[in-house]
Amino acid sequence: DIHKYNNKLANLSTVISQIGGNGPAVLGVAEVENRGVLEDLIAQPLLRDKGYAVAHFDSPDARGVDVGLLYMKNVFSVTESKAHRVSIPEEPHIRTRDILQVSGYIDGEKFHFLVGHWPSRSGGEAASIHRRMAAARVMRSVTDSLLQIDKDAHVILMGDFNDDPTSPSIREGLKAQYHDRNLKYDDLFTPMYKLYKDGIGTLAYRDVWSLFDIMLVNGNLLGNNYERFTLYKDPKSGNQAFIFNKPFLQQKEGPFKGYPLRTIVGGEYHGGYSDHFPVYIYLVKEVK
Repeated sequence: DIHKYNNKLANLSTVISQIGGNGPAVLGVAEVENRGVLEDLIAQPLLRDKGYAVAHFDSPDARGVDVGLLYMKNVFSVTESKAHRVSIPEEPHIRTRDILQVSGYIDGEKFHFLVGHWPSRSGGEAASIHRRMAAARVMRSVTDSLLQIDKDAHVILMGDFNDDPTSPSIREGLKAQYHDRNLKYDDLFTPMYKLYKDGIGTLAYRDVWSLFDIMLVNGNLLGNNYERFTLYKDPKSGNQAFIFNKPFLQQKEGPFKGYPLRTIVGGEYHGGYSDHFPVYIYLVKEVK
């Protein structure tokens, strides 16, 4: 239905144009049908003048959903993009989304963005954890390889991991750190842990909030040296990551009040935005 499709594009562009004030310089996306959808999205009136480009590969996922990266060409100059296959040793027949790697330079500094959409919890969290563990290990090993080549590089991991910041896949699979002090270049820190501990989530199910939309940065993006890019920390809240959950993105009434306002609920079209709230971080640097 072209009307529903156009409505979805308009809704998504409304949200993207507001994240971080004026739209993110770099945006990881999941549940993408194909490259054409992303091309249609960045051509929306609210996004058209921002100069976004698309990085995307078709992934082997059985449902045909992929991940992608949108980036402002005048901010991030891309030198390489590639897809890393996730295979699940115990279940070679299961085909899931690749890990997308997009590398390049922002203001002379080397950045690698990794985007993932890990296997779902279908069949239950415990019965499916090994699948997310497999995806986590791929992401971690790609990170380690990139940092072996260049210890000064910045690596940012992001995606819908279908697990919370405290889950084994994040804690052990990615070896995530929850505190930002004294971390080395090859340590990974997640600012989502604090939000999760404070009871803030990105999706709700049966009155329990989860925070599956996770970002991590390597140690090079931490500290107080603002001569190079550094993860911003809000002086009031101490938060280093943020959830875009403005009222217009929430259900207004009923038992699901405050939940994300979804496009489709139980097969019925509701014309909302998404079943997840977006997450974002700021990287700051001194202007000389």
